[in-house]
Amino acid sequence: MKNLLHKILIVFYLLTGIGVTLAIIYYGFSYYNTPLEERFFHELNEQFKPSGILGHGFGIIGTIMMLLGVSLYMIRKRFRTFSRLGLLKYWLEFHIYLCTLGPILILFHTAFKFGGIVAISFWSMTAVFLSGILGRFIYLQIPRSIEGNVLSLSDLQKENNSLSEQLINKYSIDESLQNKIEQLVDINTYRSIRIKNILIVMMKDFFSKRKLLRELKKELVRHGIDKHERKDILRLSSSKVLLARRIGLLSVMQKIFNYWHIVHLPFALIMIIFMVIHVAVTITFGYKWIF
Repeated sequence: MKNLLHKILIVFYLLTGIGVTLAIIYYGFSYYNTPLEERFFHELNEQFKPSGILGHGFGIIGTIMMLLGVSLYMIRKRFRTFSRLGLLKYWLEFHIYLCTLGPILILFHTAFKFGGIVAISFWSMTAVFLSGILGRFIYLQIPRSIEGNVLSLSDLQKENNSLSEQLINKYSIDESLQNKIEQLVDINTYRSIRIKNILIVMMKDFFSKRKLLRELKKELVRHGIDKHERKDILRLSSSKVLLARRIGLLSVMQKIFNYWHIVHLPFALIMIIFMVIHVAVTITFGYKWIF
């Protein structure tokens, strides 16, 4: 039941994010497509300009979403008092949702016109957004438990051994097939990788492992293993491939994730500081939206 609710929530995030973006593009395309110097005369100017009823609203709602996305996730992550309020990975997904849709709304709030102090906040937000995408990729490369906690090397080795036992005991695969599978999961190939080469190595590894899995499939067919068992063996072998890569790259990925925080957090801080200044100036000049 929990998995179903989680899937429904993910679909909701995707549909609302894509739906809101497409709706704004659909209704405001003619305005945003008009040259800046001519927008004053456009029929939608009073609605979509940065201080307009919709444009201003995009900025306010986007700002609130980003502040909530950052603060709620940080509170859930840093304070043990809130550790029982749902799994950390669910909070991360909520953080990603708010901090993706929020910047999109702020982009439309600017009406694609950047300048002055607002430009600093906007480009800082862009840097946070892009680095967040990279951070999510790195995050997924670090094995975690269902609660979202980082797994230790010993936990990963146990899981790897468990997969090997399933392949040998449940399917009684012979030595030639065992060797073929072990060829797929040589952890030592990742030990000496440098950070600067990580992406190239992962791309090459992805294609080479797919080729080896296809060869393993042919071997299974030649050994007369039926389709159902073949599917299970390939699934377990794929899991071992992914797990081996994560074991081998664990220390490297953890280093990259630490470096990523050094870049991501300062940009987030700069963004929030200039965002607060922008909001304060806006209110001072009397732009209070519908309030």
